[in-house]
Amino acid sequence: MKKIALLGSTGSIGVQVLNVVSRHPDLFSIVSLAAGNNARLFSHQVKTFRPAVAALANEEAFLSVKEDLPTGVEYFTGEDAVLSAIVKEADVVFVSVVGFLGLKCVLKAIEYKKPIALANKESLCAGGELVMARAKAAGVPIIPVDSEHSAIWQCLAFDSQKTCEKIVLTASGGPFWKLPKEEFSTITKARALAHPTWNMGAKITIDSATLANKGLEIMEAHHLFSAPLEKIDVVLHPESIVHSMATFSDGAMIAELSYPSMEIPIQLALTYPHRIPSGVAQLDLPKLSALHFHPVPEEKFPCFTLAKQALKAGGVMPCVYSAANEAAVEAFLAERIAFCEISDYIALALEKIPNTTPNDYDILSQTALTATAIVRSAIGDKLCP
Repeated sequence: MKKIALLGSTGSIGVQVLNVVSRHPDLFSIVSLAAGNNARLFSHQVKTFRPAVAALANEEAFLSVKEDLPTGVEYFTGEDAVLSAIVKEADVVFVSVVGFLGLKCVLKAIEYKKPIALANKESLCAGGELVMARAKAAGVPIIPVDSEHSAIWQCLAFDSQKTCEKIVLTASGGPFWKLPKEEFSTITKARALAHPTWNMGAKITIDSATLANKGLEIMEAHHLFSAPLEKIDVVLHPESIVHSMATFSDGAMIAELSYPSMEIPIQLALTYPHRIPSGVAQLDLPKLSALHFHPVPEEKFPCFTLAKQALKAGGVMPCVYSAANEAAVEAFLAERIAFCEISDYIALALEKIPNTTPNDYDILSQTALTATAIVRSAIGDKLCP
């Protein structure tokens, strides 16, 4: 019985983790869970899975359901409540919170010497050097959950340090890769949230539409697989069947294929090296007929190019990129800036913040706060026309 501490239980990934636990109750149990704001779903999850510890960050939301919550559970609320769900009884900490908070969670899980199933981009994008150095020193495995990185991990036979000639990440292209560049100014929030193949949270869906997510995934792959930027490629693959590929010195390429579902990488992070039924159908190759691959039209997606520039610059620049993108996406979702302006605010933060060495969490935290403040100050009281 593997005991799971689940951080981000009410998000898209967290809900699917609980689907896996429900499908295999003889293999998994939830010893703690943490969520942000969704009190109703949080309450349902606590009643269903009866963890020893449960945390909801939003105090007002917690109070709204407090009387209905079961007894015998230790509850926490407040800004850092999620950290209370990283308990010593857990066999694995599943980090699926959104945003910079993920970095703090990962670092605490490393302190506890707990294996980490990682579904938070920002922790490696903002603090990859710090995280990987501490994880290595503590002997803590970082298990990738993103479909692309899980695919590479599988191609490398579950050995993140196995060498290959090149990592090839696939991208669906989102809803706009075929849209003429001159029409990007007409993109609305509703259109950007309508992803053609994946059902995800709002922030990552917008990142997919701008291709910022693929820039962030390059940063993650760089740290997870010790791969330099020049050994990481991205191709557009609109069918989302090939989840990523690895090429080797003899000319061979290995790919991981499945129907687009996060259930496989989520479950595999908990069961590897074993595979068990996931509920995802086997591929029907004749029905697929054809798979297509295209180069990334970078002229349409400046967020993607800026991410590569930030990684190349190193230091705190990836952290600046991650935080500025998060703030700009938040403003777009609030309909305060246009889709095309997201990259402008990222570029502004990258330009204004001097580069330094990310020696510790405090430096990264202050960098993220500064980048966020720059973006929010530049946006001010602006509203989209």
